[in-house]
Formats: sequence, C-alpha cells, structure tokens
Amino acid sequence: MRSQVLLALLPVLGTEAIRIIHANDDGWAELYTRSFHEALVAAGHDPVLVAPAENKSGTASSDAEPSPRTTACQYNSCPPNTNQPIGRNESSPRLNWVNSFPLTSMRYGIDTIAPPFWNGEAPELAVSGPNVGSNVYVQVHFSGTVGAAVFAAKDRKVPAIAFSGLSSGTLAWDTTPVPTRSLVYGQVALKLVDAVVNSGKPYLPEDVFLNVNLPKVEGKCTDPNNFKFVLSRINVGLFSAKDVYHCGSDRLPLEASVALSGDGCFVSVSVGDANDKTTASKDKQAVVLNKLGGLFTCLP
Repeated sequence: MRSQVLLALLPVLGTEAIRIIHANDDGWAELYTRSFHEALVAAGHDPVLVAPAENKSGTASSDAEPSPRTTACQYNSCPPNTNQPIGRNESSPRLNWVNSFPLTSMRYGIDTIAPPFWNGEAPELAVSGPNVGSNVYVQVHFSGTVGAAVFAAKDRKVPAIAFSGLSSGTLAWDTTPVPTRSLVYGQVALKLVDAVVNSGKPYLPEDVFLNVNLPKVEGKCTDPNNFKFVLSRINVGLFSAKDVYHCGSDRLPLEASVALSGDGCFVSVSVGDANDKTTASKDKQAVVLNKLGGLFTCLP
C-alpha cells in the first residue's frame, strides 16, 4: 500500500517520456535499482535495465566479455546452470542481467539488449544506480556505478547520471514490504531525471556526467518532497580553477560535505568530467546550472 501511495505522487504531468538505459553495480536484483526502474516506468518513461548478474561494487571501469553463468544469480534471481552469458526476466523482459561488470552491462545494454525494445533506436539518457552507499570524492574513481555512467557519456555520447544513496544495507528485489529508503530514493532520482528531461536536448554537455549522492533516509528525509538539490563538486578544489559562480561564490561545495550535512535532506549534484572522473570545467558547470538552475538551492 505504501508503495502505491508513493507511486501515486510521481510528478508525471508535463514530462516527456524518453528511452532510458539503466545499469548499476550492486546487481540486477538489488532493490534500490528495481524501485528506481518501477518509478521510471510509472512516470511514463521507457527504461531497460541491464546490470550485472551479481554484486560487482568497486569494479570501476572494468570491462570483460560476459562468460556463461553456472551458478544462480544474486538473491537466486536466475537459476543455476543457465550456461548463458546474459539473461532476462522472461515475465518482464526489460529486466536483464549480464555475467560481467557494470560497464560491460551498460555497453551491452546500449549496443545490443535495449535497441530492439525501441525499434532499433538508441537510448536518450543513461542512468546508473542508485548505488547502495555513497560515491563521493575518491570513491568515484573506484565505483562501478560511476564507471557505467562514464562509459555511456564518454564512449557512447549518451548523457548520463550516476545515483548513490547513503542509506546502506543491500536488499533483495523481492523484499516485502519495500523499505521506505528504497521507495524514496527512486522518487528523488526520478525528480532529477524529469528535471533534466524537461530542460530540453541536449540534456547535458558532451563528455559530462552527473554524480548524485542522496542523503540518508531518516527523520524528515523520509518524505521525498523534503529533498533539496545542491550544485557541488567531486574533488577538493584547493588548487583547481574557479567553479561557476553560484550561491555567492566561485567555489562549489564538496559533494561529500553536502550529502553528509545533517538533516537538511540535501542532494549533491556534481558535474563530472567523463574523461577523468573529476569535476568538470566551470563552462560545463554553467551549462548545467543554466538548464537546471531552478532546481538548485544554496546551503544554509
């Protein structure tokens, strides 16, 4: 019932429905990912999920051709001895697994698995996650969630967003009732996706990805409407060039400080350079700020 109530609150009106390729690094059967997928579907989008058969956290930009799988998938979500390198949920074929890394899953999703669902067309947006746990600062370089998004942005020129949630603890796809944290993360991630879509094409500058960290779901941050988005940067900017001028400063707050800033329900949104996974230039930050400016708030 709670999931039905939350889904009923989705801001579906006025948002164009688009083709979305969806990956993660925690595994295709991780609940955060499934909740986000369901939110995208409920909002009218056309997502195809392609993610590793098992948890592949921390595998960064590793890439290898998938091998035949002999053991059951994560949470027994596929049977043992399939002897197949890729597979899907036959009752819901837009849910797919790849027996390899997150980046490989994104690659197979964009190049092979998703286009038949879209009459051969390419995805318009790539999303990854929400990851179970944060991906801030140095974590970004090791994250498979980020690695998948960066591949989409850099190698396939598909605008991409990597989502991570600070509320940790893995959850199976069939956990009942669905915990609030999984539903809320799906809702908040959808809000940013819709804002990006409503900003018009091109959704993001070329070779750019958004690295998004959502705070813990607790206290007043159990209501999706209380979450606020803050433009941030990935790495410490002590010796970096100036950022885009915003909130009275030419130095954006560090994403780690935003997502960990207490009970303000602040979501960090960093504009990342897909070439090196660090903070993008102020010119590219400015493009994102101009497109999404009405979404961002300033830290107190």
